[in-house]
Amino acid sequence: MKYKGDANLEKLLKAAGETRSLDDVKAALKGILAAPEDIAAPNLWLTLFKTDKASAEQLTALKNELAAEKPAEQKNKLADLRAEMKKRNIQGFYIPRADEFHGEYVPARSERLAWATGFEGSAGAAVVLENKAGFFTDGRYTLAARKQVDKKDFDICSTAEDQAPTPTMKPSEWIEKNLKKGEAFGIDPWIMSANEVKTVKEAVDKAGGVLVFVDGNPLDAAWQNRPEAPLSPAVPQPLEYAGKSSADKREDLADTLSAKGADAIAIALPEETCWLLNVRGGDVPCTPFALSYAIAHKDGGVDWYVDQRKVTAETEKWVGKDVRIHDIADFEDGLKALGKQGKTVWVDPVTAPIKVQNTVTDNGGKVVSERSPLQMMKAIKNDVEIKGMTDCHVRDGAALTRFLAAMSEHGASKKYDEIAAADLLQSYRAEQDKFRGLSFDTISGAGEHGAIIHYRSTPETSQKLDAGPVYLVDSGGQYLDGTTDVTRAIALSPPTDEMKENFTRVLKGHIQVAMAEFPAGTTGDKLDEKARAALKAVGLDYAHGTGHGVGSYLSVHEGPCSISSANTTVPLKEGMVLSNEPGYYKEGAYGIRIESLVVVVDTGRKDDQGQNLLGFKTLTMAPIDRNLVDPTLLTAKELEWLNDYHAEVQKNLLPLLEKKDPKAAAFLKKATAPIKKPPPQVKKAMGCFL
Repeated sequence: MKYKGDANLEKLLKAAGETRSLDDVKAALKGILAAPEDIAAPNLWLTLFKTDKASAEQLTALKNELAAEKPAEQKNKLADLRAEMKKRNIQGFYIPRADEFHGEYVPARSERLAWATGFEGSAGAAVVLENKAGFFTDGRYTLAARKQVDKKDFDICSTAEDQAPTPTMKPSEWIEKNLKKGEAFGIDPWIMSANEVKTVKEAVDKAGGVLVFVDGNPLDAAWQNRPEAPLSPAVPQPLEYAGKSSADKREDLADTLSAKGADAIAIALPEETCWLLNVRGGDVPCTPFALSYAIAHKDGGVDWYVDQRKVTAETEKWVGKDVRIHDIADFEDGLKALGKQGKTVWVDPVTAPIKVQNTVTDNGGKVVSERSPLQMMKAIKNDVEIKGMTDCHVRDGAALTRFLAAMSEHGASKKYDEIAAADLLQSYRAEQDKFRGLSFDTISGAGEHGAIIHYRSTPETSQKLDAGPVYLVDSGGQYLDGTTDVTRAIALSPPTDEMKENFTRVLKGHIQVAMAEFPAGTTGDKLDEKARAALKAVGLDYAHGTGHGVGSYLSVHEGPCSISSANTTVPLKEGMVLSNEPGYYKEGAYGIRIESLVVVVDTGRKDDQGQNLLGFKTLTMAPIDRNLVDPTLLTAKELEWLNDYHAEVQKNLLPLLEKKDPKAAAFLKKATAPIKKPPPQVKKAMGCFL
């Protein structure tokens, strides 16, 4: 429908009961456009207005007009940034990937690293000096950085080892090497935590420079036509999915604060606030967050700092009278008030902006500097959440199996390119009950693209799936009752013996983690060793952790638990949900990753010292490609696990697929058929592609 003009819309909105001015309505629409599209409920944004049918149609028409406006492209971004740095008398500036909320996904207005460097990944940083600049990312994104970041402007470095020709260097090392003595080095205290600042300060001190907390981010000032703050509805997360009321969660938190001697906790992570208040939102891609801050008190009350335009009457009633709603701009004033009252405030040094603790202490308050207790509270899922995660993985598995069946059809590898394949998978997920969107951008990598660990296909790079025998798809969905994350590598044409061997070694690591039993108190580094053993036996490895925590209809990457060599402090506990995802990547050729989500369970057994033995239950229900398995490399127990897992997948998915997609049901039966271990002498005879 065509937009009929401001006067017409103003009249329609007034008749529908909307009291805001047209300028305020347009400002809200710009915020709505700055939030990601809600692919599961594309008209949910209309709940932020009072409308009838006619006004809703015209609001939509105006929104479409505003969306069609394209800002002029900004040239010489680094020059503009350096000009703003000069105004602030700083010779260096640090650009992290994180924003004020320290989430993996950031809104468009906070894509500062992408704006400055062109890098599109979720982990990285840049350092800009007067005459040179450095860019840094980890092993997951090193290959992507070489393609996306201009080496004429930046020294491209990897923080991971063995990423040649990319040199290994941390930002702190680069600062020490390149910052001149006496130069002022600026950071934005709202987008860096205390721990991050400590590392940068040490580097600046070693270089003989001076660290400066800038008042106002120079990059934001340099950014022309910067997007608005995102605006999406904050909605209730019902008890049928949350499993525990906000009042009960706040009471548990209050007890923890009292035991620690803290009067309040400043909550900077939106996922913690959303979990605590049992609300969800849509301000950033793939994660149902309402971007906001909160201060929770030891009496159980909460001050919630949020763009109040997001909070509908339904949500205000849902959170209740003990949750006082303030504008997000008042968060700093709330911290100042606690300081002036001499209160002790718990501040997470890993995730909270350093501005938070500084504001409290500068105004006379005290700080407890420890990891937020909400991290562990949120990570240990209750029975309702575990049931939801279990149920959504069955529905998600049915969607993924339909996709795998379609990819296995004759000619599919020539028919589909990477983007078309990802779109097809999304369409299958969108048909599932309780679907709310993707949990991350699908990684759809054919051939050599599968070797780029966090590859993102674009219209310029998308290639047909027949680009190589192995196609890797890493994907996930958000559902009202849970979050999924699953990777499968599949052979779309006969694989080489090398591919099969490396796939099977990855599979062995995956199975060893899945079968592991470990005493309570075990940290993730011990299990990470099991995942890598079969690869390391032949000199191979992978440049990422083996597993990350996963939220319950929250972030697909959730702390504090992980299966990683870096996790030597956080024990795995019953109820935690993590990924199990070893891999192998041969640059320029192919990538392999086998990822399923698991939940930590009590096995009911004890070890020799009387400690409870924990283990994993696999939640993900999707076949593992038998065409890539060399059964002669599997032990009897590993093969038994694989066959038992496939039997469970078939049992759970077949009833859904027989009704929905008979072809996929037939595929599933073949894909999950038991594998028999062949005698050694016939190994080569079984090299045919099935």
